[in-house]
Amino acid sequence: MASGYCSRARRSDQSLKILFVTSNRVGDAILSTGLLGHLLEQYPAARVTVACGPSAESLFRPCTGVEQIIALQKKRYAGHWIRLWAHSVATFWNIVVDLRASALAWALPHSRHFIYRPTNEPLHRVESLGRLFGLGEPPSPQVWLHEKHRDHAKKLIPDGPVVALGPTANWGGKQWPSTSFLELAARLNGSQGPLKGARVAIFGAEGERGMVGPLLSGASQHKTIDLIGKTDLPLAAACLGRCRLFVGNDSGLMHLAAAAGVPTLGLFGPSPEQHYRPWGRHTGFVRTPESFERIVQANDYDYRSQQSRMTSLSVETVFSAAEDLLARSNEGVT
Repeated sequence: MASGYCSRARRSDQSLKILFVTSNRVGDAILSTGLLGHLLEQYPAARVTVACGPSAESLFRPCTGVEQIIALQKKRYAGHWIRLWAHSVATFWNIVVDLRASALAWALPHSRHFIYRPTNEPLHRVESLGRLFGLGEPPSPQVWLHEKHRDHAKKLIPDGPVVALGPTANWGGKQWPSTSFLELAARLNGSQGPLKGARVAIFGAEGERGMVGPLLSGASQHKTIDLIGKTDLPLAAACLGRCRLFVGNDSGLMHLAAAAGVPTLGLFGPSPEQHYRPWGRHTGFVRTPESFERIVQANDYDYRSQQSRMTSLSVETVFSAAEDLLARSNEGVT
């Protein structure tokens, strides 16, 4: 759909304006970066405004094609949408892309809009977003970095093998136990492990530090790089790019690792891997012996509980999958 408009749009100059409304959640915002990259490639002179959640704002700051970022702090009675409308209504938008299926596009002056509406089809989110623009090849997520991010990452992540762990998630039910991460790290960098002697970098937001107490206290201090709360998204991506392997729960950090190009293994339980497995080259996933449907339909399932639904996923299963992913990545198998 976008290609038909592209030939007309390219005859214009920098007056072309695009409003790109992406998710409030970091993971979904990361998965949408490929679509934004496609737009920037199609319309290189456009003036692009991105609206996203505050936690995802730093993701778009290094992107030179983005003129303005509007952080949508959720407010009562849809106040955040009213604020965005008030900020945008005085502008005529050539293209409005709304990945949150709101009514915003209908209330703004514009030429063309693309509104993403989730379906129950067994498609990955990236594939669904590609369909929105009629793209045969879905655009892979990407990260934008400044040189300062790469320079800083070199100071935080030393040369040599480093295993990155993402032991947190936005919900306790999706968290593999910290003790399991600790055992996995010991097997990966042990004397018989595929990454013998590797250091372990632990990623997460500052507010998530309490989730991983056993991991931080039990890890070997001289081999541990504690990055909890010490990076924004671009710096985290630069650090991840210097690691040999990432293993983590289904989370925004998992998607960031995959976009950064590090071999990424995602851990799944009460979330559907067909929609949210890590996307890209050198990625893989494992899940609990129970299917997503079996977990959420169980009599004792309570989405309000922070109790882990990942305890049945064994360290042996994750270790074998990580070992296989490393082998395939080293052989250049995608």
